[in-house]
Amino acid sequence: MSRSEDNRQLATPLYLGLDYSTQQLKAVLVDDNLHEIYSTSVNFEKDLPEFGTTGGCHKNGDEVTAPTLMWVKATDLLLDQMKADRIDFSKIASISGSGQQHGSIYWKNGSREILANKLNPGLTLYDQLQDSFVINNSPIWMDSSTITECRQLEDALGGPQAVADLTGSRAYERFTGNQICKIFKTAQDDYEKCERISLVSSFGASLFLGDYASIDYSDGSGMNLMDIKARTWAQQALDCCAIGLREKLGDLVPSFQPLLFLLITKGYVSSYYVKRFGFQPKCQIIAFTGDNPASLAGLRLQGGDVSVSLGTSDTVFVWLEEPRPAIEGHVFANPVNPTDYMALLCFKNGSFAREKVRDSCCKGSWETFNESLRSTARGNNGNIGIYFYDTEITPHAIGVHRFNAAGEKVESFDSSVEVRALIEGQFMGKRVHAENLGYNIGPSSRVLATGGAAANKEILQVLSDVFNAPVYTLKTENSASLGAAYQAKHGLLHASMSFKDVVKNAAPYSFAVAPNEDADKVYTSLTHSYKQLEEQVANSQ
Repeated sequence: MSRSEDNRQLATPLYLGLDYSTQQLKAVLVDDNLHEIYSTSVNFEKDLPEFGTTGGCHKNGDEVTAPTLMWVKATDLLLDQMKADRIDFSKIASISGSGQQHGSIYWKNGSREILANKLNPGLTLYDQLQDSFVINNSPIWMDSSTITECRQLEDALGGPQAVADLTGSRAYERFTGNQICKIFKTAQDDYEKCERISLVSSFGASLFLGDYASIDYSDGSGMNLMDIKARTWAQQALDCCAIGLREKLGDLVPSFQPLLFLLITKGYVSSYYVKRFGFQPKCQIIAFTGDNPASLAGLRLQGGDVSVSLGTSDTVFVWLEEPRPAIEGHVFANPVNPTDYMALLCFKNGSFAREKVRDSCCKGSWETFNESLRSTARGNNGNIGIYFYDTEITPHAIGVHRFNAAGEKVESFDSSVEVRALIEGQFMGKRVHAENLGYNIGPSSRVLATGGAAANKEILQVLSDVFNAPVYTLKTENSASLGAAYQAKHGLLHASMSFKDVVKNAAPYSFAVAPNEDADKVYTSLTHSYKQLEEQVANSQ
């Protein structure tokens, strides 16, 4: 376990954000100004070795699962650690959380009664929920064993684009609807014994609520089961997956919904936590969401913003008002505004590609790499590079492809041209696919950069020029759990205060760079050329 060593007196009220991620359960406490004052975590592999996971999961070929009871026991350990650190639970006004997207939990018939009425505060959750799940190993986001079910869904609904138009994404193997379909076909007895199916996020909320928590819109839109525009279950998708599925999934709610308004008898934290840890009886549970939507909240994106995480893989979050779902990328319901959307794009060739070109062209020196960016012209005199050393996710293609200003394929570039071609190509690809999903660069657009490469100002300058928007940076390693903590406060105040106003006192962004005056002129046409060349590469494969 890791924990903050700051033992100063905690202010009141406090807001607790939890993140049930792939490798750990993390807790973050923020004060009323949303300043982080405490954090702790339970690492599944290190702190719970009895479950035998590697990186928080079990892998068996294409099947990847995690022990459901591991998450239960991690909750016990986390709260025990907070108690040992003398956290005053009575000062926590509300709790929200996030969970790794696409994982699913299958509650056994009768488990609701145990959660609501039979938990003994003298015993751990782990001791009392041993027999509460019909499937002990939950499918998670890394599972890729449902290709048959994906094709079944796409065939039934009219093809990949039709599924994307309805649910926000084409059929993906890791998405929950396809996982449920597989269980329905291969383990019907277990399915029939299942009283409720939760996502990892709503599962975590259920533990604290003492009842089955509703799935929120944002995480629900990562299932291939929700009508992305109507914010309701898509009956034709449910029918394709399993019989009686709507009843097992329950209702959908906004991501900042206080669960108080959904249940007749309760909605505050379960009395189990009041008696065992000293939570105040009226501590409210706010709907939990997926880790990606929670990260959007933690990064505090606004309309027109795009967030670019520059890590081993690169990830792009985009705030959308009018989405255009495509067969690449994902459109989810926006977690902080019930009428808007967010897009998620993943690019496998991130820092690895940048480091590979640095090593081959600059003898491993970032200083030389940056000098190459400074010494070459914006637009690279029309030279364009596409660098997919590993099979790319967006688009599905592989290989290094270089083109001159005439669009003709060439074998190599000079070292400085290669460096700029890589960086410009990576960012033009991100812009192309964000625009494919409905993103439009406007006068108030901002780019928020995070991750390791966000410390490199020369790389950020190219990012700013390609998107023709100022770039800001934010140092945070806890965007999902912080976003959950922000949502905990927003859930209490959403009727009278926007999310933007709720987070106005949170840690400020740092301005990094602004686009050059000729950026729009250079990159609008060049990005169009990149789009045509990338499509040519992808179609050829």
